[in-house]
Order: sequence, then structure tokens, then C-alpha cells
Amino acid sequence: MALYEHVFLARQDISAQQVEALIEQLKGIVEANGGSVGKTEYWGIKSLAYRIKKNRKAHFALLNIDAPHAAVAEMERQMRINEDILRFLTLRVEAHEEGPSAMMQKRDRDERRDRDGFDRGPRADRPRRDRREDEAATEEEI
Repeated sequence: MALYEHVFLARQDISAQQVEALIEQLKGIVEANGGSVGKTEYWGIKSLAYRIKKNRKAHFALLNIDAPHAAVAEMERQMRINEDILRFLTLRVEAHEEGPSAMMQKRDRDERRDRDGFDRGPRADRPRRDRREDEAATEEEI
């Protein structure tokens, strides 16, 4: 069986409990067709980059699936019929990530680094100047 990561977006106006029920329904479809769903994550309501079917926000959810292609195809067919689901994406992966996904990890501002791995601190190529020195310099120029 193949490994898949499946993310879907549900309409904003349904409740979180309805999204959980939707996840359970999708799990049932996959398990009825010989597959299994490992990890499920509900990411909450997030803003969309652009409107999708007149919605500006959506519920996001992730499913890690271990199933044959036929089970995933049936799940996607059911999702196309459901009016509460705005978009979905299924990707085949080599292995599932252990632990929480990138969306669920909490990162502090201090832990973030730029692309090169360096901290964004004060510039080292020039000394810091006090504000009083700046004011004194402008008064001398006048």
C-alpha cells in the first residue's frame, strides 16, 4: 500500500465539531476500502490567500493515509460531491513525518533564523550611536 498526505479545506461557516465528523467520515471511507488513517490534525480556521467559492477563510485539516489507490480515489470522489469541502490535495509520500506537522509546531521569534542560518541582530559593520549623539551632530551642522 502507498503512503499519502491529504489536506482539505472546509467552509468557514461549519463548526469545528462538524469538521471532526467530516474527518471521521473520510476515515471510514478509507478503512472500508482496505486502508488506514494514521495521524489526523485539525489546523483550525485560517485566512485564504484569495476567495474560494465566496469564502475568505476555511477550516484546514491533515490526514496521513496508508491505503491503496482505489481507497484514495473513492475518498476524493466523495469529497467532490460534498458541498462543505472547498479544496483538497493528496500527495504520495515516501514516509510520514513523525511528530507534529510544520503547521502545528510552535516556534518562538528567537528561534527563527534567516535563510543562511544567521541571526538577524544589530549590524556588526557599524557601531551603535546614541540618539543624543545624532541630535548633537545635527546641531553642529547648523
